[in-house]
Amino acid sequence: MKKFEVVIILSPEIGAQTLKDEINFFKNQISNNTGKIINDEDWGLRDLSYNINKFKKAFYCFFQIEIDSKNIDKIKKNLNQADNFLRHLFIKVNTHQELPTKIFNEKK
Repeated sequence: MKKFEVVIILSPEIGAQTLKDEINFFKNQISNNTGKIINDEDWGLRDLSYNINKFKKAFYCFFQIEIDSKNIDKIKKNLNQADNFLRHLFIKVNTHQELPTKIFNEKK
């Protein structure tokens, strides 16, 4: 199992319940592909650096996971097919950074 840090960006047009459902969808994708979520942070509604699908803001979520590298492509394919996921980024790391992150602290 390798360590990854993941950021997902979700549409700002979804409601609170749909946001929870989409996050649970992502978590289920990890667990269904023999992965494990170590930590997660909700970074909330934030400004985008550039417009994505005409959106200027989006919901950001951060995850620290452990999963086999071969299963990442399956998860990415499912995220690309989901309408509410605007972007996702998987970064392989040697060790997970300490939480809370700097961005999470800026929110307060």
